[in-house]
Amino acid sequence: MNGKVVLVVGGAGSIGAEVARQFAAQGATVLITYRDASNEAAAATATLASLAGAGHATFPADVAQTSTLVALRDEIERRFGRLDVLVNAAGFTKAIPHADLDALDDELIDRMFAVNWRGQFATIRSLAPLLKASGDGLVVSISSIAGSNGVGSSIAYCAAKAGIDVMTKSLARVLAPAVRVLAVAPGVVDTGFVPGRSADFNAKTSETTPLKRIATAEDIASAILACATHLKFATGITIVVDGGRSL
Repeated sequence: MNGKVVLVVGGAGSIGAEVARQFAAQGATVLITYRDASNEAAAATATLASLAGAGHATFPADVAQTSTLVALRDEIERRFGRLDVLVNAAGFTKAIPHADLDALDDELIDRMFAVNWRGQFATIRSLAPLLKASGDGLVVSISSIAGSNGVGSSIAYCAAKAGIDVMTKSLARVLAPAVRVLAVAPGVVDTGFVPGRSADFNAKTSETTPLKRIATAEDIASAILACATHLKFATGITIVVDGGRSL
């Protein structure tokens, strides 16, 4: 990855931070975004300090606000002159029992799609010119097995992740051959992404997963890195990384 510029949108989160570390360890220049109106700036700065090599940077951006993505593109072009890899690691969820239809209100549905689907598309749309100019661009979005099995933190979350899988196929067609588009779909990951999930939930899930554990952030980041370093002839697919959970 020497000479490559990699943007991790949502790099202040657990998976995004590990993605940043793994790409930096392979010699890439890594750029991390954080939401300016949140407490993510400190986490992004801490991640930046943990990266191997030099020349990395953080930028404010909110995937739900397209104007910030356009500004991000312009700043990357001005400072770095290129972008080779985009990792869409921003996301949001809230646990809502599937049977509780009233709890999944319009406001939550709209926020779920604004961050988990529209925001991913808007990020790709905004940065596509730089990725095309690379000639060997790559987009990797984080999906979920919830998008195919319909079992997840909420019905809206499942639907948004199904949308990521479809978007991956559609954009792989229209952005080829200059840009490859892939998605990585974890099952349960040992992070704090889903509020309220306990160690007991993780232990029970491990017992019902064929490989007898849940994923780590390192597992998912390694799969994303492999999309850039090994899966050079793959595009338009969602790669499941769930320890056999979906079998």
